[in-house]
Amino acid sequence: MASAGGRLALRGIRPPTKLPTLSPSRQLPVRICANPSSVPSARYTSTTTSQPPNESTEHETQSSVDPAEIRHFDGLASSWWDPYGTSRLLHLMNPLRHTFISRCRATSAKSASSAPSGQLRYLDVGCGGGIFAESAARLPGTASVTGVDPSPAVLAVARAHARRDPVLLEPGRLEYRNAAVEQLARPEGPGQQYDVVSLFEVLEHVSYPAPFLQSVMPHVKPGGWLVLSTIARTWTSWLTTKVVAEEVVRMVPRGTHDWSKYVNESELRAWFAKQPGWDNSQTMGVVYVPGMGWSEVRGGEGFGNYFFGVQKSIS
Repeated sequence: MASAGGRLALRGIRPPTKLPTLSPSRQLPVRICANPSSVPSARYTSTTTSQPPNESTEHETQSSVDPAEIRHFDGLASSWWDPYGTSRLLHLMNPLRHTFISRCRATSAKSASSAPSGQLRYLDVGCGGGIFAESAARLPGTASVTGVDPSPAVLAVARAHARRDPVLLEPGRLEYRNAAVEQLARPEGPGQQYDVVSLFEVLEHVSYPAPFLQSVMPHVKPGGWLVLSTIARTWTSWLTTKVVAEEVVRMVPRGTHDWSKYVNESELRAWFAKQPGWDNSQTMGVVYVPGMGWSEVRGGEGFGNYFFGVQKSIS
């Protein structure tokens, strides 16, 4: 009888021989790359260096967009709003996104820069079909939501779905932009920045996360939050996301995830600790339970899906 590894290989799943210790050029300190231009890759077109971006109005045209990723998600666009379709896990996770943002903001509720109720501005990077963007725009404490995504097909679905709700058609309530975050104009001050910048289920689809994060960071206003959800790079996550989710139960299409792109919570925390003006990091581990949905699990960030948030200092 063939070994388990042999059976998996025959089915197109080749288990990793060991947890990856990637080359220094791809580390943050391990996974987040300091300088993508030093590592040629057809999947990454940016030549942004590791130097922090300045806050000028001049914006770059380089992009972290992976054409293969865009093609993959273009193929899922038509089913984005099917709660039982390929985006089912995203629909089920959405309430926890709001829970995590509320917890993060609660840690700085007394901050002088905290926006009062009815004035929160959101930037949803990699918004996809608008699951989070729409839900945020409907909140009574929201002033505006801007969703950005590089996929025209997916944004067409997002715009069409938003037109069904008159609330979302109010001027300034919800706006979508077909662009990569690197293509957005650099904000000139807090008036052009956001209280919450979200990256939900995005980072694990980016080949070189550090330059990508550095392109996102200027859009957060002082006292605001950068929040994201992603997946730890562990044996457990390889088994659950690559084998079970993609191959056994087919909860998501094959090829949705690249395990080598996953980022550990410890890597994010260590990287942000070195970024001037960022602190108060928060984490929430979550796990999907079939038949029940997503649940918070203490310590879950160490082996699977998790939320991570970090606050931009006021001074």
